[in-house]
Amino acid sequence: MDSLTQIVLGAAVGEALLGKKLGNKALLLGAIAGTIPDLDVLLNIFFKDPIDQIRIHRSYSHSMFTHIILAWPLAWFSFRRSKADITRTRWYIFWFLGLFTHALLDCGTAYGTRFFLPFTDYQVAFNNINVLDPSYTIPWLIILIVAMFYKRNSTTRNRWVMAGWIYSSIYMLTTFGLKAIVHKKFEKTLTEQHIGYYDLTSTPTILNAVLWSGIAIDTDTISVAEYSFLNSTEPITWVKFPRNKSLAQFFPGPKMEPTQWFADDHYLITGSKDSINFYTLKWGRTNFNESQDPEKAFMFYNRFKRNSKGEIEVKQITPRDGLDIKTAFKRLIKRIGL
Repeated sequence: MDSLTQIVLGAAVGEALLGKKLGNKALLLGAIAGTIPDLDVLLNIFFKDPIDQIRIHRSYSHSMFTHIILAWPLAWFSFRRSKADITRTRWYIFWFLGLFTHALLDCGTAYGTRFFLPFTDYQVAFNNINVLDPSYTIPWLIILIVAMFYKRNSTTRNRWVMAGWIYSSIYMLTTFGLKAIVHKKFEKTLTEQHIGYYDLTSTPTILNAVLWSGIAIDTDTISVAEYSFLNSTEPITWVKFPRNKSLAQFFPGPKMEPTQWFADDHYLITGSKDSINFYTLKWGRTNFNESQDPEKAFMFYNRFKRNSKGEIEVKQITPRDGLDIKTAFKRLIKRIGL
């Protein structure tokens, strides 16, 4: 999830465990705890290669076992420095949950989180919430801000904080319910349209949990479609793209392997043996109207090519490169049905 959401979640954890002892300081400490796992992005200073950055982010800093260990020195330091009547055990629970809930929330996104390192680098991804969802974050943030203006032992403050947790929980459960419904719809239309596949993923599109993308994977093709709960009369139309997986053989080695691993089989390739575009499709289409050109439809990709020395170079292309934000937002709103 985005940094603001993680700060809000961490602050809520801090308030729940330390609020009566520390007041608003608990919110601040919780926000810090909720931010720590994402500090792995600072390592990008030393690793300029985008492939290395993919391998580093959401890895050991997001591992449950790292949190179990890291919470010990943080709890010891807090216990020694704080004058509040808080036991070392409670400090440990606070730091562990502050770190752990960050990674757990990230598991809900399509990006994937290596939650069980070092035992496996499997990417846990429930695909039930987008990395940017203001409908989840903003109300919870407002609730916590209101709670800050009440005294630490105030019943009203406790009620506001509890309301925040209830809202967060209901929202999350709702996204899982929506995912189950839309997944069935995608399966039904794939059968009706006689589209073969061996794997199907459903994931919410950016900024909302109403419009969902479907990604159906077959050996030689990958099909994509969208469905909006606010525009249910719009038919689910699947669009096929050739995968061209064999093109990967022209760029073997330490750059291609992690790219394929990160994509988790949700990819297609265009180009030739001299230069290829590797599209990661976990998030579905960026342009819902594009049915032919992958570069216009997906936009997020890595470009592999060989330089004059025969070395493989990789450039990461993101939706920010050449994207008209205003046009893309209008397209999203229209497809949602607002």
